[in-house]
Amino acid sequence: MTTAGLPPGRLDAVDERLPLRRLAPLSAQHVLAMVASPVSTVFLTGQALGLGPGRTASLLSATLVLCGAGTLLQSLGVWKAGARLPFVMLPGGAATALFLQTAKDHGPATATGAVLLAAALLGAVLPFYARIVRLFPPLVMGVTVLLIGVGMIRVGAQLITGLPGTAGYAAPSAVVLAAATIGCTLLLLLLLRGVWRQTAVLLGMGAGTLIAVTTGLGHFAPPGGGGGGLSLPRLLPYGAPHFDVVAALPLLVFSLTTLAEITGQTVLNSETVGRVSDPGRDVPRVASTDALVSLLGGLFGTSLLVTSSENIGIVRLTGVRSRFVTAGAGALLVVVGLFAPLSRLPAGIPAPVVGGSSLVIYGIIAAMGIAMLGRTAPGATADSTVIALSLTAGLLPVVAPDIYQGFPGWARTILGSGVVAGTLTAVLLHPLFRRFAAREGGTGERVRGPDADPGPALRRGAR
Repeated sequence: MTTAGLPPGRLDAVDERLPLRRLAPLSAQHVLAMVASPVSTVFLTGQALGLGPGRTASLLSATLVLCGAGTLLQSLGVWKAGARLPFVMLPGGAATALFLQTAKDHGPATATGAVLLAAALLGAVLPFYARIVRLFPPLVMGVTVLLIGVGMIRVGAQLITGLPGTAGYAAPSAVVLAAATIGCTLLLLLLLRGVWRQTAVLLGMGAGTLIAVTTGLGHFAPPGGGGGGLSLPRLLPYGAPHFDVVAALPLLVFSLTTLAEITGQTVLNSETVGRVSDPGRDVPRVASTDALVSLLGGLFGTSLLVTSSENIGIVRLTGVRSRFVTAGAGALLVVVGLFAPLSRLPAGIPAPVVGGSSLVIYGIIAAMGIAMLGRTAPGATADSTVIALSLTAGLLPVVAPDIYQGFPGWARTILGSGVVAGTLTAVLLHPLFRRFAAREGGTGERVRGPDADPGPALRRGAR
């Protein structure tokens, strides 16, 4: 490893070991910036799946512990796993959306099987990394992320209206409470800066809950009993996993698309800490860690867990590049995940509050998909046609849910998933239309190699 600008013999900044008095507060700062994502994800998952207090607490414990373990592995590296860069690991927003959609359509045991299959696939394709990553340029990734956001807005709305089988419409008080939560979240996004701004969704949930309690629009009822002590993750909380390859297709496709994002994140992180970028060496290390930790996550009830570079802002702000700081953050997450009182809190959040927050989250995911598409050349005939046909294929099952009702079950699963239908359409049409555009002398997508930085939206939103 080399760091540009350092005198010979001097330790690379990324490998600098800090004294504990400096390491502890810097690591705590990283935890503060990242903890909102796993906590809010568990809030949403527990409400969407109707988990009881104990199971929600166990899921939060598992999520925090695995995020911490993954952060430790990425930061420190063991054998061929972990890039030894200051990465953190989080639940993927888009991956969680697909997990919940699979659980809704086929049951949580099938969703667990889908996570295990997707993690195994990600690990299996790493020897073919260079070929796979070229299937998912920004245009295809943009279509995928946009369709995930659009499809999951409906899931967030069901937390406000109630799940299928209930009245089918929302009580006015639920709509008001969700709107108040959204308003608080947006206000915090406008007013907060730095690390605190990254916790706006979590703080918005707290504000929504406070409004519910003080106005009578809802109630906060965390589970009682249990005392202090440890909160241990529960193995296979949804029962034995059920493996259905067709039902798992959305997560399988998504796991392959993450290779493009991992590439951009790894290049960005390497450049930030001053290390010479080597995607051929580092990307498989990052991806193999994602696959390993996601396999464990599937066994403990989570969706895919993914490496994120959203903490890079803190690295740039503080100027501290040491990977041992994020390793310390990983250790803190493990400790917090095993702390029982914190793990019992999510079950008390009112469903409309979680629904309002999820609408913000999934709306942002959809907007990030649009931003990715904006980095292509949508004015060109080839790209605009691919985008139009792919979005049509992906939105059809959203706007007309029964359109494929007369088809066989396997076809309904593939065509009825907007993410799978739209992504596969983009993957098949993109190279075809690019060749056509090249022959005609037109312009297609602004081609970006697999080593290119895909931009902030791709680095943060899709995962």
